Amino acid sequence: MLHSPFLCFSFCLTVLFLITLPLGTNSTLMVPKDIIDQTCQQCANQSIILSYGFCSTSLPVIPVSHSANLEGLALVAMELALENVTSTVATIEKLLDSTSIDNLALGCLADCLELYSDAAWTIVNSIGVFLSGNYEVTRTWMSSVMEAASTCQQGFVERGEVSPLTQENYNLFQLCGIALCIIHLAQSNPAIPYELSHT
Repeated sequence: MLHSPFLCFSFCLTVLFLITLPLGTNSTLMVPKDIIDQTCQQCANQSIILSYGFCSTSLPVIPVSHSANLEGLALVAMELALENVTSTVATIEKLLDSTSIDNLALGCLADCLELYSDAAWTIVNSIGVFLSGNYEVTRTWMSSVMEAASTCQQGFVERGEVSPLTQENYNLFQLCGIALCIIHLAQSNPAIPYELSHT
């Protein structure tokens, strides 16, 4: 079972990074007044699987997002993804204790619990790697978390079961996609077109 230190560790890193990050030292990282709206619009325009509405309503949940630069905004997205994973693990554990769920669904839930538990550690490690400046490894690891959400959802579909985690999987998929997009935007070569290959 995941505990609050996951959130505390990640949130402390996020806040520390956002507070101490020098702004205006690099023209590609200067903060526009409407950074959330602008960034969400750009990500939605560049990938048909990302929702502008989801992005623009999710990122402001963490207040410091309004004063963050792109790197800080990427950390906000990863923080939200970690919160989603932690709460979903708790939901899965409750569902596994339910007597009203059939064996096939229980098997899917057990698989999802493993996927989400691994995802929590992956996100925590991704934050650390991102803070060290290794964007490529961060993107690889966050992509694997994105894939975990898809795998969890697909497990129910393949067994002909209705997933009780559809919303949670969608939220995690979107948050990881947003983080990946923002990380790309924060990299030094914005001329390279950004595409998400996940379906």
